[in-house]
Amino acid sequence: PGGAGPPGRGRGLDGATGDQVSLFVHDVKPNSEDQTQLAKAAFKHLRTLRHPNILSYIDGLETEKCLYVVTEPVMPLSAYLESRAAGRGLNELEISWGLHQIVKALSFLVNDCHLIHNNMCASAVFVDRAGEWKLGGLEYMHSAQGDIAVPRKGVPELEKYDAPEITDSSKSTGEKWSADMWRLGCLIWEVFNGPLPRSSSLRSLGKIPKALVPHYCELVGANPKLRPSPAKFLQNCRGPGSFMDNSFVETNLFLEEIQIKEPAERQKFFQELSTNLDAFPEDFCRHKVLPQLLTAFEFGSAGAVILIPLFKVGKFLNTQEYQQKIIPVIVKMFSSPDRAMRIRLLQQMEHFIQYLNEPTVNSQIFPHVVHGFLDTNPAIREQTVKSMLLLAPKLNESNLNVELMKHFARLQARDDQGPIRCNTTVCLGKIGPYLSASTRQSVLISAFSRATKDPFAPSRAAGVLGFAATHNFYSMKDCAFKILPVLSTLMVDPEKTVRDQAFKAIRSFMTKLETVSEDPTQLSELEKDVQAASASPGAGAAASWAGWAVTGVSSLTSKLIRTNAGPTQPAAPAAEQVPAGTTTEPPKSGKWPPEIRAPPIPRWDGAGKRAVAVGQAAGPAWATSSMALPRASRDGSGGPAMTPGLLLTPAGPSKAELARKKREERRQEMEARRAERKAAKGPLKLGARKLD
Repeated sequence: PGGAGPPGRGRGLDGATGDQVSLFVHDVKPNSEDQTQLAKAAFKHLRTLRHPNILSYIDGLETEKCLYVVTEPVMPLSAYLESRAAGRGLNELEISWGLHQIVKALSFLVNDCHLIHNNMCASAVFVDRAGEWKLGGLEYMHSAQGDIAVPRKGVPELEKYDAPEITDSSKSTGEKWSADMWRLGCLIWEVFNGPLPRSSSLRSLGKIPKALVPHYCELVGANPKLRPSPAKFLQNCRGPGSFMDNSFVETNLFLEEIQIKEPAERQKFFQELSTNLDAFPEDFCRHKVLPQLLTAFEFGSAGAVILIPLFKVGKFLNTQEYQQKIIPVIVKMFSSPDRAMRIRLLQQMEHFIQYLNEPTVNSQIFPHVVHGFLDTNPAIREQTVKSMLLLAPKLNESNLNVELMKHFARLQARDDQGPIRCNTTVCLGKIGPYLSASTRQSVLISAFSRATKDPFAPSRAAGVLGFAATHNFYSMKDCAFKILPVLSTLMVDPEKTVRDQAFKAIRSFMTKLETVSEDPTQLSELEKDVQAASASPGAGAAASWAGWAVTGVSSLTSKLIRTNAGPTQPAAPAAEQVPAGTTTEPPKSGKWPPEIRAPPIPRWDGAGKRAVAVGQAAGPAWATSSMALPRASRDGSGGPAMTPGLLLTPAGPSKAELARKKREERRQEMEARRAERKAAKGPLKLGARKLD
């Protein structure tokens, strides 16, 4: 196969595995003994030579009429170049690695097998589905140890690839690799300029890149003794600033030796891989990088570091391939105790949620995700809440309306981090369309009312926004008797942002009630709208809510906390964590009298009865037995637990400020006492003196 040898090449399927293969066929014709011998020679060499850069032999059959050779699925380099030219073309990164592979194959033949290829040209090179270049065209191969070259009878088109010393016997022959390296120069010319018309065309560089020109000129030099060996040619091209000195070649070389690399080296490689994938060919990512990522996860200790490159490569897969190759890995990752992996999965969920079907989500993913609601790390709890925006449409009745609502109620009432309580409220408003009608009636008003009494100002604002976003689920009676009384208390909230949101929401509900008051016939229409929204919420509205929540949860709470904390309040560092057991309260703005405070938060016991209301301090540190899931305190590697910071960290007076304020108050108190004592003695009398 290859070159100008036996014709006939096609595609087929392996009968045992169903995998694609390439089939090379030579028909034995009368008076074609020479061609038949060439075909048999190629058959023999393919069957005995094993190298990753030489065309891989799978099977073969020799009969009196035909010779069949089955190889890995490939296409001729010339056809590959034509197909790529119709699109964005073949970039220099791909060519640099392709030439690197062909030279490696030549080095193997010359140094390890002591063979001369004797047929190097574009028609002897094939490309597999990953874009890897393979050396074929083994018909004219012969030993380098004194054998006479195989004659090329009837193939004058190959004479243009012959080195000058072959056509002119008076010239020295040079080294054993000299003729093949000349033909390598012909291959380089054809890759960049198309089919070689004649030998003299090699003098014209054409489109050969400047970085490759010096090395190309060495290959097509007239003196065969000055032509570099394959190994020397690779060394020259890999020098600083040379043609093969690039990230693509480096990545491929690392992948070839990844099994013998140290774990730390593999970790660093996968961390840097994601930034390079955007410039790499799609076929290379799908068929070479992806298998290595999957292998690294299955048998190595790569962990969460492979997630970002894995999802980048996943964009190139169709739905069926994604289901077969990546979804099983994702499902297995969700059951991992590694906290870093869990939080990365939650953060990257938008990249793979569309490929998850409902049975997989409910039976294999959601049971592991809900453990994050009880995790001691606030960052994991917060990411778990956010992930519900994407998982909710795929949850079944029990998981969505019972299990999830139970966790949301506990987080909203008892979590010691204000940002998490706020995000829970916002998320509940976003997934409202997916809840059953009965759950909405019993949950939404109660949950948003509770949020309006939260000591954390963004949570109160989120409660107001929740009422406004779900207004189409409430009857006129609910608006008048349950919602407006709650919102009215926020018109005197200490925070102006909360007051502004409350006024807007109240005006909206008031307009709705006034419409019915002016025209009572509108009541039936509005009630029908409420029933319709409860029965079948619009998919468009739900989609827009989900899109808003994915980016809006952080922006909403970040904006509010910046307003409360002032311009000098820094954001929470990524490595810091708000201490557990603290309740985040907004600092006082001073625009309203200090005695106006948020009402106490209602707490509920495990049996559903209302417990004693507590003030703005932290909630009771209890949990019902049904929620007592195991808490992982360490990651899968046995190291310390990862503690990334929260989305928000409320501001508060520092210890230094409190001490300074206390000293100032003490100083003022002492000065006041001295002034009182001085005033009590009265003015001094002139001429008076103390008597003994």
